[in-house]
Amino acid sequence: MRPTAVGRPTAPDRLGRRLLPDADLPDWLHPLVHRIDGAELDSPLAALLDLATADARASAVLMLFAEGPHGPDLLLTGRSATLRSHAGQPAFPGGRGEPGEDDVTTALREAQEETGLDPTSVRPAALLPHVYLPPSRHLVRPVLAWWAEPGPVSAVDPAETALVARVPISELVDPAHRGVVTLRSGHRGPAFDVADLLVWGFTGALVDVLLTLGGWAVPWDTARVLPLAVEG
Repeated sequence: MRPTAVGRPTAPDRLGRRLLPDADLPDWLHPLVHRIDGAELDSPLAALLDLATADARASAVLMLFAEGPHGPDLLLTGRSATLRSHAGQPAFPGGRGEPGEDDVTTALREAQEETGLDPTSVRPAALLPHVYLPPSRHLVRPVLAWWAEPGPVSAVDPAETALVARVPISELVDPAHRGVVTLRSGHRGPAFDVADLLVWGFTGALVDVLLTLGGWAVPWDTARVLPLAVEG
């Protein structure tokens, strides 16, 4: 089955779907891909799909795993502080789809534009269920991928991207780097203080889901509040 055309969303897809067999993935990614396939998103993010509107803006993000010098890692970015929306916030590479694109194509194109990665070195492994973001009206498809042949990455346009980092999973699961942030609305969500970047919000929630599904998460202090300078 081909990925949903991201440029023209229809009904939100509530189920995950694998795209690659185990033979094409490292052993440590198998549990994560297995638990995504055919499953709903076990996160407060899932409830937001009920708010999705017909005019939602189709988008995709790339959740790119690789094997680095410190073990498995995940590619994250920090948005420029000068952007009009979501300024200074953490993010996965990604953005809005163009007409005729599918989810995978959008995620890879945006990641290349933001970080300079070579799309041919990336193997899309699974699609997570859609996530709807009410403030921006974006219907986001998270694309999980295996970076089979990692290459150099950096912020291509500093006006858009301030930071690009490959963050080891060992740092993300370390309780010393974990906590929660509290928004003005009173909502509390998971956060990670890693790589000179406070990962929170939509991105932090997705990272939390990945760590749990991958079997990497360890107990951490859910009462520890990390300071949030700007909500964006």
